[in-house]
Amino acid sequence: MLLQNLLSAVASLVIRVTFYIMKINLKPFCLTLGFKNTAILFSASILGGLLIAPEQPANAATELAKVNQTVITVEDFEKKYKENLRFFQLKAPTKQGVLDDLIKRELGIQEAKKLGIDKDPEIIDRMNTVLYHALLEKRLNKDFEKIVISESEAKDYYQRNPEIRTSHIFVALRPDASADEQKKALARMTEIRDTHLKPGKMSFAEIAQRFSDGVAAPVGGDLDYNTRDKLDPAFYDAAVKLKTPGATSGIVRSQFGYHIIRLTGVRPWSETDQAQTKRLVYDEKRSGIFEQYMADLRKQAKVSVNQTALK
Repeated sequence: MLLQNLLSAVASLVIRVTFYIMKINLKPFCLTLGFKNTAILFSASILGGLLIAPEQPANAATELAKVNQTVITVEDFEKKYKENLRFFQLKAPTKQGVLDDLIKRELGIQEAKKLGIDKDPEIIDRMNTVLYHALLEKRLNKDFEKIVISESEAKDYYQRNPEIRTSHIFVALRPDASADEQKKALARMTEIRDTHLKPGKMSFAEIAQRFSDGVAAPVGGDLDYNTRDKLDPAFYDAAVKLKTPGATSGIVRSQFGYHIIRLTGVRPWSETDQAQTKRLVYDEKRSGIFEQYMADLRKQAKVSVNQTALK
């Protein structure tokens, strides 16, 4: 019934407009277009315009709020609201609260741009760091998700990189130490080794307590058990090469200074945290994917380094 009434009203309007058109002289214009009947042309145009509703784009965004010239769409709001629902801890978010936060955020962004903060070199550097991490996430996350670590892989890795217990005699040295400071530190360690580290004299623990630097000195240099990722690479490699508990290294240079290392234990596979070992294997594979990706990018770019300035 409603549709019939609507069509009747439209037809009535078209008829009235048609009679009006007959009274005005639009004939030259219509003849140019090839229409001899002016009334028919305009009636058809009006009827077509009334009956055919303009189409809305299928993906048109719906405006929810506007901050100056920036529109916050319903779609953007829903996405942010769902994120808040997923990650809230103590107080559940409300729709009004999330919208208020979006408006505050947009106000802040606009004010920052007005003040030129987005042109500040420090801010640009921070934004580039975010961009860099976003690239890695976008490009590499799918590859990371495909990584699978088998039991045999983890065990094989552990045979090469066991969890070890060590003690050390330590002479600290800054990474940027001068040549003279390095020479003095090495001379001090050499004297400790030659004077005190001999059979029949003080024990290793006593020497560490009396002459060593660092937090482990009071407990005889004991560093307890550690996996590869917890120790300096040079220190770990030198300790693993000792193989047998009780064996002692020569003087070893690490990024922290000089060490004389004693291997005091190797934890067997059956007693170690095997899940932790799998995480270490995962990290190694993840690092490999990252390094390969960056190497490919570097091949596509022109990179030059002034090695003299680096020194």
